[in-house]
Amino acid sequence: MVAQISPSQLPAWLASVQQHGQPVVLDVREPHELALASIQADGFELLCIPMGLIPPRLSELDPSRPVACLCHHGGRSMQVASFLSARGFTHVANIAGGINAWSAEVDARIPRY
Repeated sequence: MVAQISPSQLPAWLASVQQHGQPVVLDVREPHELALASIQADGFELLCIPMGLIPPRLSELDPSRPVACLCHHGGRSMQVASFLSARGFTHVANIAGGINAWSAEVDARIPRY
């Protein structure tokens, strides 16, 4: 099952899964999107792998570590989160609203696009 969390709920989710290993925020946006707006790692490892490259790069992710997926609005990240969950990742969350919501809820300095 994939948890749906807002960007402002991420710190609480990170704390709740910390005992399972260092959490990863997996940004699945394209490189040109990352150039427009990006977050900084704070209490998690930030890993950027575009959605289309997740299947061939799946071995770069540890299924025992918690993973929260991020994209622009939350659609692509939900697909990736479901994909990971179906492949045995046990602590998976989707950051609902994506980087757009992150800008609105957490850090207004992050540009919205």
